[in-house]
Amino acid sequence: MNLSITGRHLEVTPAIDEYVKTKLARVARHFDHVIDTQVMLSVERLKHTAEVTMRLRGKDLHCEASNENLYAAIDLLADKIDRQVIKYKDKVQDHTHDPLKRQEIPAE
Repeated sequence: MNLSITGRHLEVTPAIDEYVKTKLARVARHFDHVIDTQVMLSVERLKHTAEVTMRLRGKDLHCEASNENLYAAIDLLADKIDRQVIKYKDKVQDHTHDPLKRQEIPAE
């Protein structure tokens, strides 16, 4: 998984970089077909915003979280993108259909 972290009006320190990498490693635990991940961290007055765009095979997932604390915003972002990836994985893997001869015919 290619991971790029950029900051807008914010310098990305090694501590922030490592924190984002450990939080997004949880996504790789659930789903390992991630092509590319771009994280944008920004600061506007008293609001810290974290955005992520994750490219998967056939779909791009985008998520955004804001909070007064940057680390809390990254935590919220990791939770949101994790839920989206799990939902995408379930949709991709759920191709089971009942055969026609096994389906029940509704009584009239």
